[in-house]
Amino acid sequence: MTEVCLSDFPWQIVLAVLALVVPIFAFLWEFVLVGRKRLGYRVQMDTTARQEVASENAGALRRLEREGGAPLVDPSFVLLRIENTGTTNVDTTDYAVLDDVKGGIKINFPGRRVAGMVVTELSDEFLRENFGPESGLGVRNVEKSNRMVGVIELPRVPLNAGQHYKVLTVLERAGHEGKTFAEPEVIAGIKGGVHNGAIRETKSRTGIPRWVTVLIYFLVSVALAEPFVIGLTTADPAPLDCATGELTITGSTAFAPVLREATDAYARTCPGAEFVLEMAGSSAGLERLSQDKGPDMLAFSDGAKGNRAPQLLPRPIAFLLFALVTNPDTGVQDLTRTQVRDVFAGRVSNWKELGGNDLPVRIVDRESASGTRTTLERRVLGAVEPGENSNDCIEPKAPELAGEVVRCRRAGTASMLETVATTPGAIGYSELGAAARREEVRTVRIDGHAATLEGADHGAYPFWQTEYAYTHGEPKADSLAASFLRYLTNQVGADILRSYGDRPCAELENPVLCRPESE
Repeated sequence: MTEVCLSDFPWQIVLAVLALVVPIFAFLWEFVLVGRKRLGYRVQMDTTARQEVASENAGALRRLEREGGAPLVDPSFVLLRIENTGTTNVDTTDYAVLDDVKGGIKINFPGRRVAGMVVTELSDEFLRENFGPESGLGVRNVEKSNRMVGVIELPRVPLNAGQHYKVLTVLERAGHEGKTFAEPEVIAGIKGGVHNGAIRETKSRTGIPRWVTVLIYFLVSVALAEPFVIGLTTADPAPLDCATGELTITGSTAFAPVLREATDAYARTCPGAEFVLEMAGSSAGLERLSQDKGPDMLAFSDGAKGNRAPQLLPRPIAFLLFALVTNPDTGVQDLTRTQVRDVFAGRVSNWKELGGNDLPVRIVDRESASGTRTTLERRVLGAVEPGENSNDCIEPKAPELAGEVVRCRRAGTASMLETVATTPGAIGYSELGAAARREEVRTVRIDGHAATLEGADHGAYPFWQTEYAYTHGEPKADSLAASFLRYLTNQVGADILRSYGDRPCAELENPVLCRPESE
């Protein structure tokens, strides 16, 4: 028998062919096969116009009314974008409806009644002719299963690739719905479209598309696999930017999950590197780095360090999102910034005061030196929180404190989330990626805005912070500290950042947000 020698097999050629063929196939799949015909929509705004706080500037919002003059009940505004997200045109005959049906798209608003609607912001002026009196454009309010549903019907508008139009709707509450409304339901289909041809909700085009991220993962995997495969027969050296030694990493508990995954990945690629993670909070990490003054230590902080320890040099690493989290039994998922401030100042003692359930408010805080807490105080509350008055987050620790809102403290992100999840009426806060991984808690919208990179990047969502890495002086270019920082922002570490909902600063639409603040 003839023995097969691994060294004789052309592994490098196979990997090179894969690295070439897969991107070409991915492009053809996305833009020629799958992406050929696709109709999408995007809910760009869905917000109420209730006067949560009395304002003399409300103006015409006070006069929102029906045609008969009666005021609208809890009016709300919804702005939807209908778009052709494929690479070929969509004609009137492409809509999956019977030939005698004029409407091609139906939008349902459960629990709301349509008070008014206009088609606006046409991508091209000639689209206007498709919305005439006999086009199928219409509004009706119907009752389904003892529940009022507002319905908008849109005509079968021909859309070339990339074209769009928007629908602005004014609605009012119908019946006894909760404080928040159900999401709009957009129903439409395209003959011969992607998958089953159903209209799909699209996302903002900022950032990197998912298929590109998957492709990057594949190419990185091929790159990482090559030294291991070739290593079956040869002893190739480590990648060029690998460094050896031991590096201690301390600081932010909110950023700890990202760092654990990134250091593990780096150590697998560079076997001569060892990492020791001792995450005790942003302030504690900076203090330790300032005292040890070691070149083999990094301290990560949620936000800038301020005026202390001028010898510590900052490097913006990532744009982090944070979120308010509550125990699900509070019944609250949307708070204005004023309501958030009232809650954390102790001016709200029961969730029913904010439209939630009849439960006492219990505040779970981080330690005063926590970077996450400092971010909440600076960007959302605009004030320093009062001190804690409870150890168990259920009862005050002294009888004379019985009339105050219960407020306790937890040392780390994991402990914070665990306490909120197991304490009735609890509210706390944490890094978004950690909160999203805990099904037992609910994230809270602020002023109607969920925690999204797009919202924070454009100033709509306030609870965010820049994550900084600090070194004591400038590290040597060939040191493990310098190599790991490059890896975290430019290589596989950047993919890990994205997987946790964060972004490298360089990828922001407004990268000036990551600029170090004056210290």
